[in-house]
Amino acid sequence: MSQRAILCPRCRKIIGSEESHCSWCGTSRSNPFWALIGLAGNNWVTGSILTVNILFFGLSLLLSTKVDPSSGFLSPGRNSLLLLGASGTVPIDHFGRYWTLVSANYLHGGILHLLFNLMALRQLAAWVVNEYGSSRMFVIYTLGGVAGYLVSYFAGVSFTVGASAALCSLIGALLFYGKSRGGSHGRMVYREIGGWALSISIFGLIFPGINNWAHGGGVLAGIALGALLGYNEKRGQRTIDHLLALICVLLTIGILVWAVFGARI
Repeated sequence: MSQRAILCPRCRKIIGSEESHCSWCGTSRSNPFWALIGLAGNNWVTGSILTVNILFFGLSLLLSTKVDPSSGFLSPGRNSLLLLGASGTVPIDHFGRYWTLVSANYLHGGILHLLFNLMALRQLAAWVVNEYGSSRMFVIYTLGGVAGYLVSYFAGVSFTVGASAALCSLIGALLFYGKSRGGSHGRMVYREIGGWALSISIFGLIFPGINNWAHGGGVLAGIALGALLGYNEKRGQRTIDHLLALICVLLTIGILVWAVFGARI
């Protein structure tokens, strides 16, 4: 099984899929330091996103015991997901829940859905933080997720949840970075992230129930946001980037708190 490109936990540079050691600092892929990557490799913004996703999965399971007693093991019921902020034409058109364009990014339909997205998030978010900074990463994640679900809504998807729309926006931002930067590093990023994009596309075509509209919308939004916001090698993060991130944080917190109280957990 081929290995993926990863961030070196010591110097935070990318180790290509074909490399056994970091070409920047020499750290080996088999170094025991990798055992700490789950704790030390992510910054607090990424850790916060991971934590909120896990908490909302737990809340959706708890609510399922009240409103969806027949739901499967570690799989929230449809009604509980609707109450907590699932998106799509049903929640938006029938209930006027436009805010679900944000909340749906923090809900998942099952434990495998959650674990797959969290593993991808830990890797992709770290890449984007490395190239764009924490504030711009969260702006891309939030607005890209909203854009992905907006495309999904206009495409007529009736009911949908998952962090993959936001994750695909991170893929789009990295695709833009790799293409724009160029050079050996840029080409490596573009090649590796292109592999992610291709894998997700194939996965979406093979398995039923995958929201490909949200994935595609997220990628396109990520490309656009990456171009608009710029990356570290073009300019450092500015006050406007931190302000945009703060607005996204407050908006997300407000909507998620509204969803919890509205569901009466």
